[in-house]
Amino acid sequence: MRRFTEAYLRDTRRGLWEDREALAPLFRGEPERILDVGAGTGEFTRVLREESGGWVVSLDADASLLRAGAVETPIQGDATRLPIPDRTFDLTACQALLVNLPDPDRAIRELMRVSADRVAAVEPDNSAVTVESTVENEATLASRARAHYLDGLETDASLGADLGVRFERAGLREVAVTKHVHERRIEPPYSEAAMESARRKVTATRIDAHRETMLAGDLERADFDRLRDKWQAMGRAVAEQVQAGTYRRIERIPFYVAVGQIEH
Repeated sequence: MRRFTEAYLRDTRRGLWEDREALAPLFRGEPERILDVGAGTGEFTRVLREESGGWVVSLDADASLLRAGAVETPIQGDATRLPIPDRTFDLTACQALLVNLPDPDRAIRELMRVSADRVAAVEPDNSAVTVESTVENEATLASRARAHYLDGLETDASLGADLGVRFERAGLREVAVTKHVHERRIEPPYSEAAMESARRKVTATRIDAHRETMLAGDLERADFDRLRDKWQAMGRAVAEQVQAGTYRRIERIPFYVAVGQIEH
């Protein structure tokens, strides 16, 4: 399973649930006991608690993330071997968990085992992310870097688009799937997060962090170095536009919400 830092989780989930209409199917039947699996720092846990008013428990393999998020009622545990008795919760749910697991179907079966009623998942299709930018070559470079990164992963980046099929194959009934698009915008006035993003491009911090994964695919070291040089040059153009107040960027991430009923 891939590991993430607290800063990465907060950055990638920023603004995701400003509109919570996509989550309405999770709360039909008014579940009182909910388990958030792969909760990380607990952003989704808090959304589930606010929207349901129920008792929501956070579970993650990384105890340090649970502590960082000051999550209430945390449980440390593996999503593929949940340390929980059968049929303990009314609803078991996860966000951006299955897409990061080498065996997501095993985790789905565990979500089903500990649920007495329903299972839900919110998962992206990371292979279909698009970028628009006022910096001419940013979208092209972002697409290239993403393609090389995904090629080196051992997980299914497009899992979100296949979520309904996986739920049905696992034996869930009445599976309902809806597609949504999360837009992450950078525009003036720039937030501190946007300024930090520009600085990371100049220093190639993010692409350096992904170096080993990118090289695990078909990317040669010399090609990585050339891509990194172009990335830094693009970063300098971003920084110039930020300073001038003209930089704008839109990243669109398709994601899917799937809900299924346990077979009694």
